[in-house]
Amino acid sequence: MNAEGSRMTIFVSTDWLAGQQGAPDLVILDASLFLPGTPRDARAEFETAHIPGAAFMDLPTLADPADPVPGQLPPDDMMTQRMQALGVNADSRIVVYDNSPTHSAARGWFMARVYGLGASAAILDGGLPKWVAEGHPTASGVPAIAPGNAVARLDRTYVRSKADILANLDSGDAQLLDARGAGRFTGAEAEPRPGMASGHIPGSRNIPSSAFFTADNRMKQGDELRRLLLDAGTDFDRPIITTCGSGVTAAIILAGLESLGKADVALYDGSWSEWGFDPATPKATGAA
Repeated sequence: MNAEGSRMTIFVSTDWLAGQQGAPDLVILDASLFLPGTPRDARAEFETAHIPGAAFMDLPTLADPADPVPGQLPPDDMMTQRMQALGVNADSRIVVYDNSPTHSAARGWFMARVYGLGASAAILDGGLPKWVAEGHPTASGVPAIAPGNAVARLDRTYVRSKADILANLDSGDAQLLDARGAGRFTGAEAEPRPGMASGHIPGSRNIPSSAFFTADNRMKQGDELRRLLLDAGTDFDRPIITTCGSGVTAAIILAGLESLGKADVALYDGSWSEWGFDPATPKATGAA
């Protein structure tokens, strides 16, 4: 999970980013996002302190306005317009970070990847908390950004729909991994959105997204990460679909699996926000 020279892997270190700052092809994006009801303002926090040169991705507004399900991947033209405004070029190396307990940088990275943006995209391992803890500088205010020329084209190879999940319930081809907390997965804890059913998609396994991180906010890696997945019953021989509440923390599991070389992984974008609101979808409660 380190990077050598200018090359990036899925996760890059704070030291690596500090050494690359100022490179003309480097684009740093703040993808901080807070769950509804959290008394924090991601944009205000960005303007108070961000990694120098970073731009604010504003994930909550980067969604399909025509879709009733919250937070769904936006149309290509909307994604193109936003990324160009953030200074992303066709040859950019994109590094995404966050300052959020949801570790939402993974969602930003996933979006950059599925829209084919830049030459490469990576997650800053440890995010802003680790950057600040190590004494790296921050900047304030709203940075001036030269517009980029990136063009977004969504590749649905890595995205699954409700219809895909319903079909998979019959076929059993792919295994589902749910990143929500255990209480929401089992149904013991009420969902934060009124009117939403509790529980999980039948056949899912649960690995709460918080379990993927070490005490210093970095992603677990290698054997430790593989053991976490295996202990939850993950079958590495089958394709995997990741899911969560609204498609954000599901990207953490996807990034972790890809870092272990697991390529046949996709994300259910509607996740429980779509599944749990639909009275016609089957739901399970209790442990997996």
